[in-house]
Amino acid sequence: MTDATASGNAQGRSRSLKVLDERTRKRYAAEKRFRYYGMGAVGVGVLLLVILLVSILSNGLGAFRQTMFELEITLTQAQITEAEESLLKTSVYRGFIEENMRAALTEAGIADEVETSQAMELLGGDAGSTLRNWAVGQRVTPVPEPDEGVTRTFNFLADGRIDGYFKGRVTMESAERDSRVTPEELALADDLREAGVLRVEFNPGFLTMSDASENQPEAAGLGVAIVGSLYMMLIVLCLALPIGVCASIYLEEFAPKNKLTDLIEVNISNLAAVPSIVFGILGLAIFINFMGLPLSAPIVGGLVLTLMTLPTIIISTRAALKSVPPSIRSAALGVGASQMQTVFHHVLPLAAPGILTGTIIGLAQALGETAPLLLIGMVAFVQEYPAAPPEGLFDPASALPVQVYNWTQRADPAFFERASGAIIVLLVFLAIMNVTAVLLRRRFERRW
Repeated sequence: MTDATASGNAQGRSRSLKVLDERTRKRYAAEKRFRYYGMGAVGVGVLLLVILLVSILSNGLGAFRQTMFELEITLTQAQITEAEESLLKTSVYRGFIEENMRAALTEAGIADEVETSQAMELLGGDAGSTLRNWAVGQRVTPVPEPDEGVTRTFNFLADGRIDGYFKGRVTMESAERDSRVTPEELALADDLREAGVLRVEFNPGFLTMSDASENQPEAAGLGVAIVGSLYMMLIVLCLALPIGVCASIYLEEFAPKNKLTDLIEVNISNLAAVPSIVFGILGLAIFINFMGLPLSAPIVGGLVLTLMTLPTIIISTRAALKSVPPSIRSAALGVGASQMQTVFHHVLPLAAPGILTGTIIGLAQALGETAPLLLIGMVAFVQEYPAAPPEGLFDPASALPVQVYNWTQRADPAFFERASGAIIVLLVFLAIMNVTAVLLRRRFERRW
């Protein structure tokens, strides 16, 4: 190396360490801009998620609180016995409530200003059936005298318009144009609330009651939809998990690599991208039209969701099996283990976290599906709870996403509030399933 070359290299090194040339400055600026773009994208995503959650919570949290009408009802033993024997109409039981309403108004100190019939207009439409169901199930041993009274305090649901008034959906101005409520009734509701007869409190019935008609939004609940979703998830878990895992093990560990297996793998990947409504059409054609299974039954919904979930489970299971290092297989085979022993004693336990995670994510995806369930008739109006399995799998039922769809199609604003509340319940279930998947992965994951 000459002195000129050494001097040139020394000057070049000096410039590269202390002075950034134009090309380097542009590269650093581009990297900084990309970092800012990434941070901005994350910020926008988080902002949209917060807006979505705030919107759902602000509209749906009111569904978990309901305006209750507290009344002390006294029925004679003769009335209770008559209820058990003849199942009187609910209008008769509303008459019993009206007989006890005067005492509540007197205790509130407004009996002189208010007619009992006016106060009865504030009650929800299911008050009579609530009292009748209690009277039918009331059995006293030994049987008291017919004239002896049985007293109990009931929390009846207030009318949907009155509930909407206390939640801000109904105002005095809107009541003047509403045929179902008057400003006088809203003023009476204010007086009863001040007296402690009416109050807004947590409503567990939203999670336990069945659906109600369009004229009784205050009585609509998620009970049947929750049971129907649980039944379908049970079917999907019992069918999709063993079938998907067994198919994945065979394709990944035992199947020969030829055109047939390549065709199967391509079709599995394509099925994972098929729109869910296509599986609904398939279920309608095969399970209902061909096999004759009942409409709106959890067994049909579970079978359709199983077909839809299988590709997801197979793909995630194969990915988990591939993540196990080949050295594990080679070591097991080297000490004399058969291929079956290698897979089930070594590979499968190490891949279990990924398999469980994929299964739970597939179940969460199936839990939120609506389109295939609409095609098999689960949009039907169902008020009766399905029986316990296995008979209950063939009884009519609904599902959480279908119930949300149903309520959004109804005109009363109270159903929109209940639809948002159902979305909150569905999100809670999905969050629990995803958190469970993360915990299982961290609990059983092994690092090499």
